[in-house]
Amino acid sequence: MSAEKRAIAHVLRAVREAARRFSLFPPGETVVVGVSGGPDSLCLMDALHALAPELGIALHIAHLHHGLRGAEADADAAFVAEQATARGLPYTIERLDVRALAEREGLSLEEAARQARYTFLAEVAAQMGSRTIAVAHHADDQVETVLMHLLRGSGLAGLRGMRPSMPLTEYHGLLRRPPEGLRLVRPLLGVWRNEIEAYLRARGLTPRFDRSNLDLTFFRNRLRHEVLPFLERLNPRLRETWWRMAETLAADYEFLEQTLRQVWPTLVALEEPERIVFDLARWRELPLSLRRMALREAAFRLAHRLRDLRFEHVEEAIRMAEEGMTGGMLTWPEGLRVAVAYGTLILAQEGALWPEPDLPLLSGTLRLQPGETLWPDGRWVVIWEELPVWDPARLQYADLWTLYLDAEQAGEPLRFRTRRPGDRFHPAGMPGPVRLKTFLINQKIPQPWRDRWPLLVNEREEILWVAGVRPAAAIRPGPHARRVWRIAIRRAATG
Repeated sequence: MSAEKRAIAHVLRAVREAARRFSLFPPGETVVVGVSGGPDSLCLMDALHALAPELGIALHIAHLHHGLRGAEADADAAFVAEQATARGLPYTIERLDVRALAEREGLSLEEAARQARYTFLAEVAAQMGSRTIAVAHHADDQVETVLMHLLRGSGLAGLRGMRPSMPLTEYHGLLRRPPEGLRLVRPLLGVWRNEIEAYLRARGLTPRFDRSNLDLTFFRNRLRHEVLPFLERLNPRLRETWWRMAETLAADYEFLEQTLRQVWPTLVALEEPERIVFDLARWRELPLSLRRMALREAAFRLAHRLRDLRFEHVEEAIRMAEEGMTGGMLTWPEGLRVAVAYGTLILAQEGALWPEPDLPLLSGTLRLQPGETLWPDGRWVVIWEELPVWDPARLQYADLWTLYLDAEQAGEPLRFRTRRPGDRFHPAGMPGPVRLKTFLINQKIPQPWRDRWPLLVNEREEILWVAGVRPAAAIRPGPHARRVWRIAIRRAATG
């Protein structure tokens, strides 16, 4: 067999094997093929055209003119139309002002072009009634992607690189959420760039050359032309090594994904388009890797424009949730909010109507009496008792909604009320009083809840306890306290 025939056979065999191994092409499917006119996509179009009868598929070619390179881009579009016509393939070519899109959306030119391209491919597929979009990422692209994610500090999800097949709804960072059921496939992911070039030479095909691929202002181009060649001087087999690593990590990550899918129904107390609520206790029981994955999965379900979450965002949420500080809230990218409510961990879009928190909030005043006092909404009860014997060890095991206080320091009568202008509070563990407003903000209690947060006060209007958060410094019972009260807020018994 001649070298030319071997080059052609190698690529066709790789595409055929990928199609079989990953079930890329359902028989009878019309596959939308993204073609730029460059070597990779030209190879993909030609190879799929050759294999289409064997695979039982039809092809529809799609090309997006980015409006960036003037006459060269016009020639690219004409070339794609010519190549599609020569093979008798239908095609769709559209033009978009990507520079204007980047300015409007606040994106880099590189990111705007990526988002526009995949949004366009999804829309073409939807119009054609297709479920499959094929793109021409190859093995060298995989290595560059792994390096890019490594430099950005990615975890396992990024280091596994690109997948041969994935639902397009999981391809984060698109201009519009794609329809359900669309898949993005990469038949050339196991083929190297030099093998693609050999295929094109053997087939007598001359691709278009995009000069922007030499522009070192683009991050990926700097990796391709500067960073990888340098690293290969240290390890000549670096590309092969990293490609294999991505394959291995992809299998490991798939196991974690399957595990998360299994526990998701027991973990999620509520899932709506704008809000996901986790059962906090069940979430805490998960291994750390699954806690992180659950947070990321919820974020991506709520914000399809979100491409990635920084490590710091996820870790800060984990710390907040593990501390269990009711009312704690964080701001995440794309307008997401993360909050801890009573027994729940909530992720919600900005502006979403959050459900009424499952907390003993107040609208006025509640006078207490020894024994039990029913909360105004009937869902909670306050238990006030004097302990016959005081054991200071109780302080170590008290939950956030239980208060032990020195009766002689507290004074009577006691009542719960909401905050008032000018309120000050001396929290336990702090050197002096602070503005209550500042304290509530620092404790990350959401603003809508602050005006209804229960405060335990005495006859002198001194704040003895910001319920569920912290007691005042002065009322903490010492080891020799003569009279100690226990005040606890609990759910009321239901009939």
